[in-house]
Amino acid sequence: MRALSGDASAAVLPFDRLVVVEVAGQGDYETLRPDVILAFHELCLVRDGGEWFMGQLDDDGSVICWGSYGSDLAEAIRGL
Repeated sequence: MRALSGDASAAVLPFDRLVVVEVAGQGDYETLRPDVILAFHELCLVRDGGEWFMGQLDDDGSVICWGSYGSDLAEAIRGL
């Protein structure tokens, strides 16, 4: 993960935080139930249902995702 992203500080985060994804065109959010949260500075990749979502780590520790980057972790990391 660190080698692929080029981020030596990349880390796995605990699940004790709110994780949501924006619902396109509705201005609303859907709660995700991730089984993996990876942090790359202020950006995060969150896996829910086998799909990787890109998001931002908020000051309160929550993650707000804006879209799916598919099921391939390496491709999702390249999207950082």
